[in-house]
Amino acid sequence: MITHPQPRPEDVRRVADLAHAAGGTPAIITIDGRSGSGKTTFAAALAAELGDATVVHLDDLYPGWDGLAATPKIVAAWLMTPLRAGRAASYRRFDWATGDYADEVTVPTATFVIIEGAGSSVEPAGGHADVRVWLEAARSTRKARGLARDGDAYAPYWQRWADQEDAVFGADGTRERAEVVIATD
Repeated sequence: MITHPQPRPEDVRRVADLAHAAGGTPAIITIDGRSGSGKTTFAAALAAELGDATVVHLDDLYPGWDGLAATPKIVAAWLMTPLRAGRAASYRRFDWATGDYADEVTVPTATFVIIEGAGSSVEPAGGHADVRVWLEAARSTRKARGLARDGDAYAPYWQRWADQEDAVFGADGTRERAEVVIATD
C-alpha cells in the first residue's frame, strides 16, 4: 500500500516563517514539483499552519493533459496579476470530463494564497510569488503515489505528463529558483 506521508513539521514551519516575513498582501506561496511529489499534502499542512490561507489547486486550471506549458501564463493572468494589484482573483475551472473550461471560481480573500501544482512557480507566474517551494521525490515513489491517488485513470497519461515536466522545468530552471527545496520520500 502506498502512503502519502505528512510533511515534516519543521519544513512546514520554515515555509510559514518565510511567508510571514514576505509581508505581501496577500503573500503568495507556490508549491511546485513533479507529479506525485506531495504538493497537495504539503499545501494543506501549510494552510493549517498559516491559518488565514486560501489554497488554489492547479489541477483545476490545467488546460488538459497537454497543457502544462500553457499553465504558468494562465496562473499569472488569472490569479497572480490581480492579487498583486490588490484585486480579487478568479479562474475558470477546467472540466476534465468535457475537455473545456467550465464555471468561474472566485479565490477567497486571505492573508496568504497558496498555489499548488506542477508549474505554479514557472515563469511568468513564478516572478509574482513571494515564496517558491520545490518538492521532490524519487521517480518510482512519485509514480506509485500518483497512480495510488488517481488510479487507472492517470496511468495512460503518466509518461505524457512526465515528458512535459521534463521540458517545462528544464527550460525554466524552476528547482534552482526555489527558496526552499524539500525531499518528500
